[in-house]
Amino acid sequence: MNDWIEILFQGDLGAVGGVETVAFIVLFSFVLGHFIGWVYMWTHRGLSYSQTFVASLVVIPVIVAIMMVLMSGSIIVAFGLLAVFAVVRFRNVLKDTRDTTFILWSIMEGLGVGTTRYSTSLVGALGIAAVLVYLRMTAFGSRHRYDAVLSLRLTGDLAGGAATVRDLLRRHSSRMWLASERRLGDEGLDLSWRLLLRDPARSDELQRALKQTEGIENVSFFLREDESEV
Repeated sequence: MNDWIEILFQGDLGAVGGVETVAFIVLFSFVLGHFIGWVYMWTHRGLSYSQTFVASLVVIPVIVAIMMVLMSGSIIVAFGLLAVFAVVRFRNVLKDTRDTTFILWSIMEGLGVGTTRYSTSLVGALGIAAVLVYLRMTAFGSRHRYDAVLSLRLTGDLAGGAATVRDLLRRHSSRMWLASERRLGDEGLDLSWRLLLRDPARSDELQRALKQTEGIENVSFFLREDESEV
């Protein structure tokens, strides 16, 4: 048993300077990946936004850094890695960037064990797993601004009805934005709101309150996300 432990933790200490160096590489690459993810979130302006893609931006630098550690000083290992990627084929296209990240992680771990870099493989596995758990617990990459769309029609006293609607929305939501307003002449006023609810599980209470209020008709309410996060 002691021999196995010695092989695991001392088998490749001379490769990059020891377990401490590998741990530092994992930590530093995670910090840089985290920075890249934040910059992407701040600068993204497209209609389609993927939280899993942002999370992958954090994990991939860690995986690539460990791969470079495994390939350092060995051109044979580098060519072997290229051969592995050339051999791997997928019958189904991976639609989720996160799935591709796990494939890269599996290849990296197999490469590390196959080249007898046991301690590097272990530290890399623990470090990457810790990064993924952190991303899961913090929901990193999510840009949840609004979670509901409300459409309704005001009739009768439009000014008073609009004030009543705003009061109800403030009571049930922490953020609201009037997305559209269309006057229909004598028929009334169509309004559309985007809401970030205080408690989405209690959205039925808001709908009942609106439907029971005089002067509010055609209440349409559905939950949705602000961006198309996949």
